[in-house]
Amino acid sequence: VVTRMDFEFSNKEELYKRVLPALKAKKAFLDNNGYEYINEIDVWNYLKDNYWKNRSDLTLGEMVNDILSTPNFKLEEYVTRESRNNKSSSDNLL
Repeated sequence: VVTRMDFEFSNKEELYKRVLPALKAKKAFLDNNGYEYINEIDVWNYLKDNYWKNRSDLTLGEMVNDILSTPNFKLEEYVTRESRNNKSSSDNLL
């Protein structure tokens, strides 16, 4: 028997904490592939700004899949573009 679990979050911080294990796994993968300068919040902000912005009814599974499958070069382009705009990644958590 498979049960579907629906989660509701009262704010983005709560959601961020829920997907943090996937963000940490992506960070470890990035570190192992020479992208040590990209951190968890960069991955979160990239997806929030580019993938999830106009989506509704995302499941946790879809979000985790997006986190783990986002191409490293896309994250690198995002971080480079954001740093050129003098935007600190910690300024845009949620």
